[in-house]
Amino acid sequence: MIIDCLRKDGVVIFPTDTIYGIGCSINSTKAYERIAQIKGIRKEKAHFSFIFHDLSMLSEFTKPISNDVFKMMKRNLPGAFTFILEANNNIPRIFQSHKKTIGIRIPDQPIITNIVKELGNPIMTTSIIDEDEISGFLTDPEVIHEHYKDRVDIVIDGGFGDNQGSTIVDCTDNEILITRQGKGILD
Repeated sequence: MIIDCLRKDGVVIFPTDTIYGIGCSINSTKAYERIAQIKGIRKEKAHFSFIFHDLSMLSEFTKPISNDVFKMMKRNLPGAFTFILEANNNIPRIFQSHKKTIGIRIPDQPIITNIVKELGNPIMTTSIIDEDEISGFLTDPEVIHEHYKDRVDIVIDGGFGDNQGSTIVDCTDNEILITRQGKGILD
């Protein structure tokens, strides 16, 4: 049901090892536009990440990386990290920005990584944020469903989510730079 939904331009909310995410197949321009609208951002300015099921998908969408960067990623994934890498020309045109980079996530959350594996391609993702700036993130799947049920196709209940985002690590130019400290502690 979830895989069919994603293949038919569906938008899904799912658990990760950090906070709940909203996403779609990277092959769906229509779903990508829906997510940008739901988030209230212009798609040209959006910085969405891709969820992979494992590191074997890396070379398909990124330029070659150094052995040091690869080893560091292998030590820390799956985990609560978003790694920024240089994108190659295989990423769909709708995601290509002037910076030519891509955020990569491999969450330590089997629900979403198994969905990606079965789908056969990455899922574009972004965090769902509570419109009430005091609470920050929505963590209760029932509240998430109530809030988004009319705007998305499926909300997957994976239990209570975390309220801390992933650690963002910029690996462009084969350097390692933490640009946001989140839940993940880099090893």
